Amino acid sequence: MTFAVKPVAADRLPVLLAGMPKAELHMHIEGSLEPELIFALARRNRVAIPYASVEELRSAYAFTNLQSFLDIYYAGASVLITEQDFYDMAQAYLRKAAADNVVHTEMFFDPQTHTARGVSMETVVNGLHRACVDAQAEFGVSASLILCFLRHLSEEDAFETLEQALPYRDKFIGIGLDSGEVGNPPEKFARVFARCRELGFHLVAHAGEEGPPEYVWTALDVLKVERVDHGVRSSRDASLMQRLAKDRVPLTVCPLSNLKLCVFPDLASHNIRELLDAGLVATVNSDDPAYFGGYMNENFMQTFAATGLGAQHAYTLARNSFEASFIDASAKARYVDRLNESFERFR
Repeated sequence: MTFAVKPVAADRLPVLLAGMPKAELHMHIEGSLEPELIFALARRNRVAIPYASVEELRSAYAFTNLQSFLDIYYAGASVLITEQDFYDMAQAYLRKAAADNVVHTEMFFDPQTHTARGVSMETVVNGLHRACVDAQAEFGVSASLILCFLRHLSEEDAFETLEQALPYRDKFIGIGLDSGEVGNPPEKFARVFARCRELGFHLVAHAGEEGPPEYVWTALDVLKVERVDHGVRSSRDASLMQRLAKDRVPLTVCPLSNLKLCVFPDLASHNIRELLDAGLVATVNSDDPAYFGGYMNENFMQTFAATGLGAQHAYTLARNSFEASFIDASAKARYVDRLNESFERFR
């Protein structure tokens, strides 16, 4: 990396963070369902939800761990019934992403959350994909989809989900693994990930959020993922840190999520600086922004304010986001050029 970043005054740093182009590589589209949209879709589809108001629902967003969040996350997703619902949810996120100068996003979706309720794979994929297609013209955002398997379910269920999704394989670019990490190690899904690799999908997996560094090792060596989602507990294993740095394996870090789910006691304690200093390809992402208190720019601003990161870190994180994405080399180069131009304006 040869681009020289000059120091930016603390009072100007938020402007730089907000204005720089960036990619988001770790966000669950169902986790972008704001309470207002949940209530609107509940009314539209005549779905009963166990909250009397938007305010009561939002006040329930006090999580003690990943599972306490997932319980309310799945309840919120119950309002998604029609293709238009999925389109409206994705469009709402993409509009917010554009406002944060996210120029490319690779969005996770959890089909098993919906097919278990009788919603067809076709409904889910077509609604989300249509929003991705429209995002380029409407918002100037490039958007792709990554299908995630729910790790608390069986590998057999994942295989069934893959078969249901294959007729729509041109509408998503990769396969991921999410949901409750503890007790569900990556190797539980070794065979289905091997099949997805044979089919030519990009592979990612959540590992090292609540789970131990060993989960990151097996995500790399058994699932053979190209990116590790979260991965913050890698810092507990010096050999793993060296491996991640040497192989340039990206980590899609989600600071406000880590705070909300008590992975770190406060943002000042977050290890993102340690990851960057060790030469890891760390990125900043919003995870489930409706539930965790902030979209991309809020994650950047709160994290930088709490940890004292500066302009050079901002450039590195934004550049990492493009380098770690699954777009082609020419598109990456164009986005990096735009990033460089945004920093030139601050000289």
